Amino acid sequence: MPLPSPTTRWIRRLRPLAWGGAAALWLAPWVAMRFTSEVAWTGSDFALFGAMLLTGCVAFEIAARAARAPAYLAASVIALGAAFLLVWANLAVGIVGEPSQPANLAFMTIPLVGIVGAALARRKPRGMAVTLMAMAGLQIVAGGLALQAGTQEPRGFLLGFTAAYVAVWLLCATLFRKAADAAPR
Repeated sequence: MPLPSPTTRWIRRLRPLAWGGAAALWLAPWVAMRFTSEVAWTGSDFALFGAMLLTGCVAFEIAARAARAPAYLAASVIALGAAFLLVWANLAVGIVGEPSQPANLAFMTIPLVGIVGAALARRKPRGMAVTLMAMAGLQIVAGGLALQAGTQEPRGFLLGFTAAYVAVWLLCATLFRKAADAAPR
C-alpha cells in the first residue's frame, strides 16, 4: 500500500475540523441563548445556518476529492471559508445597510460565480484560477455598486472590505495556478 500524499494527510486532518467546526458553530447560538436574551434564534434561523454549514462541508468534501496538490487544497479551503463568511455576513446584517438593501445582491452573486465557474471548469486547477480571478473582478464591481448606493456605511469600510476580499480571491487564484503548474501534463 503506497504512503499517503501530503495532500491526503492534510485532508485527513482537515475533515474532522471542518465537520466538527460546523457542528460547534451550529450549536453556538443555541448555547448562547441559554445565557443571554440578546441571542434569539428561531427554528428557521437554525435551519438556514445548518443548511449553509452543510453546504460548506459538502463543498469541502468535493474540493478535497479534486485536490491533487496542497496548493489546490489550500486555495479551496480559503475560498470556501471566505465565500461562507461573505454569505453569512450578508444574510445576517448585510454588507451595505440592511440585508434587504439591493446593493447586497451584488455581493451574493460572487459565490454563485464561484459555483458556476467550478462546475464549468470541472474543478480543474487552471479553470479554478480563472474562476477566482472573475470573482475578484466581480468583488470590485460589487464594492463599486455599494459605494454608489449611498448608504450609511463608512466609505473606508467598504473600500477595506472590498480590498480584503479581492486579495483573498487573488490569493486563491494564485494557489490554483500553482496547483495547475505542479500537475503532471
